[in-house]
Parts: sequence; structure tokens; C-alpha cells
Amino acid sequence: MSKKMEGKKVLVTGAGTGLGRETALEFAREGAQVVLHYAHSDESANSAVQEIRRLGGVATAIKADLQGAEESIRLAREAAGFLGGIDILVNNAGITMTLEFDKVTPEQFDTLYNVNVRAQFFIMQTIVPVMEAAGGGTIINLASVHGIRACKGHSVYAGTKGAIIAHTRELAIELAPRGIRINAVAPGAVPVENHYKAAKEDELTGLGKLIPCGFEGSPLDIAKTIVFLASDDARYIIGQTIVVDGGTTSWMSFSEGFKDTGLRLGGGYVPGL
Repeated sequence: MSKKMEGKKVLVTGAGTGLGRETALEFAREGAQVVLHYAHSDESANSAVQEIRRLGGVATAIKADLQGAEESIRLAREAAGFLGGIDILVNNAGITMTLEFDKVTPEQFDTLYNVNVRAQFFIMQTIVPVMEAAGGGTIINLASVHGIRACKGHSVYAGTKGAIIAHTRELAIELAPRGIRINAVAPGAVPVENHYKAAKEDELTGLGKLIPCGFEGSPLDIAKTIVFLASDDARYIIGQTIVVDGGTTSWMSFSEGFKDTGLRLGGGYVPGL
């Protein structure tokens, strides 16, 4: 069976856990050489590296605190140095918080924007010349449904994800003529380790019932979408934000109550009503 990422050189940020870790593994399964970035404990990232090596692949893990632009730039340079270039960049690293708007401190605000937006921007700025010198490349930025729809208590996080969607769209038209495709992925509800750590017992039980498809997504659902966008199969998809949410953002929140109002439209001008 052919591997669509055979020989590709990939950097995945935030690959110590969750979506990033599964994405790095999926690229490796498809034949890519991978650098996994992590910010804190190296245990999970290094276990993924060992798994990739057992598959016969090439991988390493690099630690960097993405709150600082200098660290973000260092990560990009070290990853390119280890792999001998970068063909695919997946900007997955991000942090969130649930806090009411009027309780947010400047430090909290800056922390989310530094990690979610500034780090992503300067990693791209460092990697783009490397890609261009090699004839092109692909970038996938991780946004969120929070950048498209509102959820109380997420004003800062939503702002960062909206910014990612906006700069992905704008950079796409700057970079496409230079041979670099850029898109974003906006996941919906995909429980990962950090969700279970933060949740109280059974808080996530039944989450799927709130989603039109009836189940929550998995990290592999997102990973496969990212690999597709990085592949030549998606060569004509540029500047888009692909929503992977089981139908969540397609649902009108008032639609269930609407049918109970008794209001029926179309009478008198649509035949049969």
C-alpha cells in the first residue's frame, strides 16, 4: 500500500498530547519524518517518538515554551535542522481557559494570545523561507469552532481562534504564488486528556447527545483531515477553514423550540401549505 506522505518532513507543534500527538503519529503511519514539539512533560511526546521509530520512521521531540517568540523561532529552526527542511507545518499548539469576560487579567489575555497566535505567526515566518527554498510546502493551522460560533466564558480563546482563521485566509493569498498552501482546521467537540483532567466525574458523559451526528469526535478524525489537507489530493484547497464538528455549527440553537411555537410558514404562497 502506498504511503501518501512518504519522505515528507513534518513539524507538529503541541504534539505531546491529544490532537497533536495523534496527528504526528498519523503522518508517520503515512511515511513522513516527524518532529514533535511539546511544552511540558516529555513522557507522552517521547513515547510517540519511540512508536514512530518502531514503525521504522524518523522522529524526535523538541521542547519549547511558546509564550516567547524567541523560543518559537528556535523550535522552527531546530526542527528544520533535524529534518533537513520542512515540507509540512502543523500549528496545533494552543491553550484555553473558561473565564467570564470581566474577570480576565492582562496576564491571562497575553498568555493565550502569545501561545495561540503570536507563536504560530513567528513559527510560520521562520519556516516559510525554508519551504520556499525547497520549492514549496503546506501549512495547516488549528483553529476551533469557537472562532466561528459563540460559547460563554471563552471570549479570549474565541478571539485567538478567530485571529487564526483570519490570518490563515490572508496568508493564503500571499503564500500561494510562492508555492505554499495554507489552510485551517476547526475541530468541534473532541475530548482529549486535558478535558478529562479538568472535568468532574461524568461531566463529559453524554456529550455526543448534544451533537447532531450523535457522537463526539476523536483525535484521529482530526488527524486524518489534517493529513488530507497536507496531501496533493487537496492541492486546490487554499485559504479555507475546514470545520470538523459532527454538524455542531450547522445547527440553529433555537430550532427545537421553534417547532413548538405553532408558526407554520408558506401558507398562501407555497402550493399545498
